[in-house]
Amino acid sequence: MIKKEMDSCSSDLVEEIKKDYRASADIGLKRCMQCGMCTSNCPAARHSSYDPREMVKMVLDDNPEILENPDIWNCFYCYTCQSNCPVNNSPSQVNQILRQKVLQKGGKTERIYKFITYGYSFMEFGVGLIPTDFFEIRANDFGEKYREFKDELEDIREELGLGEYILTGEDQEEVKNILTESGFKKRLKKFKEAGESL
Repeated sequence: MIKKEMDSCSSDLVEEIKKDYRASADIGLKRCMQCGMCTSNCPAARHSSYDPREMVKMVLDDNPEILENPDIWNCFYCYTCQSNCPVNNSPSQVNQILRQKVLQKGGKTERIYKFITYGYSFMEFGVGLIPTDFFEIRANDFGEKYREFKDELEDIREELGLGEYILTGEDQEEVKNILTESGFKKRLKKFKEAGESL
């Protein structure tokens, strides 16, 4: 009885999210019981005002204000919420879809502008590198050990018998081709231009 009632929950926003290609075919969005397991284990909720349970509630209520809520940009996409959900919902996937909706309308570009260098490092090296703007923040958060780790990373990898993590040759070209053909390069350029006009 309860499951049937939850499954009957429907809104335009819920239907849009369920039909989005980013949503798992079996996403339990309509079955959400508002139990709060997602929020209780969410690292973003612990360190910011982001609340995955409340975000899902706003989606279920078809509340368009969720698209204007700056807290949706604090999700880390770690999927802890999904792994703890008793009904197989994924607030992380819901969040990704909401962000894409905002970006497709041309909003909140400033929130991702700092991450553009991450995308360009994928294009150039075949691997995402942490933007240099974040190095000092991470060093302050993690202390001197982080600086030492970054300075000694190549020696550590060699000692562990690991090869280069930056792609070269055909592998690098293959990644560039995939990112170009998939529209990633074009979209990256669009965000860069939008960010430069802020």
